[in-house]
Amino acid sequence: MCKINKLFKEILNYKKELLLGNFFAIVSTVLTVTIPLFIPMLIDELLLHKEPKLTAFVSQYITPMSLTGYVLFFLVLTIIMRFAGVIFANLQVGMLLRVSKDISYKLRQSAIEHLKKVSLKEYERFSPGAITSKLVTDINTVDEFIGTTVGKLIISVLILLFTSIILLIINWKLALFIIVTNPIVVFFTSKLARKVGKLKREENRSVEQFQESLSDSLELFNQIKAVNKEDYFFSKIVQKAKNLKQKSVQFSYRSDRAIRVSFFTFLSGYELFRSVSILAVAYSDLSIGLMLAIFGYLWIMMTPTNDIINFQYALSNAKNSCKRINDIFELKQERQVKQEKNPFEGNLGIEFKNLSFGYSASKEVLHNLSFKIEPLSKVAIVGPSGSGKSTLANLIAGFYEADSGDILYNGISFKEIKPQTIRKNIYLILQHPKLFNDTMRFNLTLGRKFSDEEIQKALKIAQLEDVVSNLENGLDTTVGKDGVKLSGGQRQRVAIARMVLENPKAVIFDESTSALDIHTEANLFRDLSEFLQDKTVITIAHRLSTIEQAEMIFVLEEGRLADSGTPKELLGKESGYFAEMI
Repeated sequence: MCKINKLFKEILNYKKELLLGNFFAIVSTVLTVTIPLFIPMLIDELLLHKEPKLTAFVSQYITPMSLTGYVLFFLVLTIIMRFAGVIFANLQVGMLLRVSKDISYKLRQSAIEHLKKVSLKEYERFSPGAITSKLVTDINTVDEFIGTTVGKLIISVLILLFTSIILLIINWKLALFIIVTNPIVVFFTSKLARKVGKLKREENRSVEQFQESLSDSLELFNQIKAVNKEDYFFSKIVQKAKNLKQKSVQFSYRSDRAIRVSFFTFLSGYELFRSVSILAVAYSDLSIGLMLAIFGYLWIMMTPTNDIINFQYALSNAKNSCKRINDIFELKQERQVKQEKNPFEGNLGIEFKNLSFGYSASKEVLHNLSFKIEPLSKVAIVGPSGSGKSTLANLIAGFYEADSGDILYNGISFKEIKPQTIRKNIYLILQHPKLFNDTMRFNLTLGRKFSDEEIQKALKIAQLEDVVSNLENGLDTTVGKDGVKLSGGQRQRVAIARMVLENPKAVIFDESTSALDIHTEANLFRDLSEFLQDKTVITIAHRLSTIEQAEMIFVLEEGRLADSGTPKELLGKESGYFAEMI
């Protein structure tokens, strides 16, 4: 989970970087806060003839100089010290940037690892664009907060601390007045920061909505073109972009206004402090040189005070981003099972006991299903659209989990089996398989190692040999986004070839040959028959030729088992969905 206090605890784990970073910060601070003393003390000693201290030190330990010599000496020394201060400040920020990049990487990695184990049912609550926005935009906001803002905060606090000490030494009464008054600015800006933080959250939500709309439209660009709906869909994207512009303007304007108002408050205090300093010269023993030194320290305090003001806005933004990132961590993961039994060692039989499932609590898709698929049997599941066939296939393959009831694999409940084990042994081939914008070889193997002989065997069974031989670079040809260079039937056969390479215990064909002509489908199942002999096969289809060789047919209607029997038994009935198919 992303929480600000956890982020700070994580920062403390980087002891080496923190020690070096703080060392650099202290050196930079000492160099920075010492400089304003030089010229004012020279004014007192060289122009107003006060007791020599700074010039006496130079005369004793370096060499006596003229007035011009002292001025030039301290001018060069000041420039060198300022340059060194900048270097050490950059080194300190660089140290914390390494820490921030590492922490943001771990946060992103942790979110991805969590996402990897999220159940499909939970994942489908979000669009890819929404998740991308949280993993990119929001984590970048947290990263910027840790790296830049926190890095500046350390130096800012040190500068204010050391400056306060020097001011107390110069004139403790005036210093107390400055130190007590300054926090009022910080308190005032914290109120503004909370309001601005809400606007930042709205801006990030608009970014998410824009990315979601853009991602969905680009994903379905072919379909949009096919129905000539470019104006409709892309006008929606433009509207989201317009909304994003409005939210961004609101955030940027109000954020800038709040910062300027806060800074105006500080500048007003600065002018007040300068006026009080002049009065201190007139009515106390404060010298003109030390008054100028106080002016210098007031100016030095402007940047760290401004950084602390900005820190509050960045903190508020980071908190809101953490809340959005936590949407990912709150997604329910798949069951974590300590699996002791493996039901897939032998021939696989599947039994459903009072199985019910719904995509939401208010709408059930499958109702109290109970039937059995025998080991090595070749069965078909038929029914009208919306009857729950594909949902049942996803449940069998371990993509979804039953809300109630049970699925038994060789007598062992799915609750006692890892979902990954189920998916490894039961291969679901969909009607519209997804392909990567990569080579044909990668789309067949999905990164796993297979020999050329195994790949050629899979191509032969899937009726893909001629297809691959006609590709420009054979197996090394890039198939385009979602396999655009292939026909629908060829993409289906790629999915079947994948299944052959995986060699599972059971196969589910979910309308997975619907794009094939009857001749190609007949050749495919002819070559598949030997491969499928030692497997349990479940076929979901509307085409009678696809399921007529099934040993048993189960008919679903409105999520319930309406009928079952062999093709011969169901052929003898005059009513029912199977009769309508004939």
